[in-house]
Amino acid sequence: MAGGPNTPEMVAAVSNTGGLGSLGAEYLSPAQIEKDVVRIRQLTQRPFAVNLFSPDADQPLAGDFPAVAAFLRPIHERLSIAPPEPPTSPGENFDEQLETLIRLQVPVISSTLGLFSAEWMERLKRKNMYVIGTATTVDEAKLLADSGVDAITAQGSEAGGHRGTFAIDADQALIGTMALVPQVVDAVKVPVLAAGGIMDGRGIVAALSLGAVAAQMGTAFLACDESGANPAYREALVAAHEDQTTVTRAFSGRAARGLRNEFIDRWNQSGLTPMSFPWHNTLTRAMRRAGASGKNSSVQSLWAGQGIRMLRQGSATKIMNELKQEVVEALEAARERLPLALQ
Repeated sequence: MAGGPNTPEMVAAVSNTGGLGSLGAEYLSPAQIEKDVVRIRQLTQRPFAVNLFSPDADQPLAGDFPAVAAFLRPIHERLSIAPPEPPTSPGENFDEQLETLIRLQVPVISSTLGLFSAEWMERLKRKNMYVIGTATTVDEAKLLADSGVDAITAQGSEAGGHRGTFAIDADQALIGTMALVPQVVDAVKVPVLAAGGIMDGRGIVAALSLGAVAAQMGTAFLACDESGANPAYREALVAAHEDQTTVTRAFSGRAARGLRNEFIDRWNQSGLTPMSFPWHNTLTRAMRRAGASGKNSSVQSLWAGQGIRMLRQGSATKIMNELKQEVVEALEAARERLPLALQ
């Protein structure tokens, strides 16, 4: 949920209601990370997490900039923004981000898109910081377990946002949550969290039944009161159905699931190959920001998972309380549906 939808207020509300709120800090400067962490601590005394991309995901600058720029130029003109320029930086410095989290003694660090180095893992362990990695295959889960993580998020193909795949091509790792979670649980000894398509208490109970210790939910909170999603993004989410998401590299150069829109369709028709990640993400940022400020969803990255039809609105606290009640009801309903011989 990095890049806008995630806010300190959302993180704190989830933690205050019994969950583990998580701040998506991938695109935040160290100064902004510190500001947000301070704000979270003003709002809650309970544990929370901060998520970063693994530096393993960063690739050297590569790709056909003139061709991509030629594709983007008329869109920039339509949005009344400057023509695209060659990216000069891949984004925030991971080492500086993680140094900030260590200094602030953030209780839980989660990562996606790869591993943390042995050196960083050793430092995090010395500080007694709890580390969660993200896997989209059993082999990735084993690599994470071997690296020393305390828990693993098994990210099913239904999940919104960037695919966490790092050991194989993302197109080969589109394994559904129902199939992935029990296989990961069987393969590793650390606790497993289930992610992907979980939107209500029924999904949480299903995750627990598969052996997960918890459910990780992102899309479920995209339209809550505390969400930083802009109005056009919210409108698109509320109107969307489960068959309107797609996995695309159009916005960042890396596979991610979001709502199909005009930009994705035009990109697909162009036959272009994106620049390397995260340089392509930097290149499309001006367009995406202009779309957000101009209430134009056709050029934004509208990350969302396949459970989108179950999206709800209201405060994060209200959603959390509803989830708690739904878990109780789902457990009772499942018990009632069991054949008498199994009760």
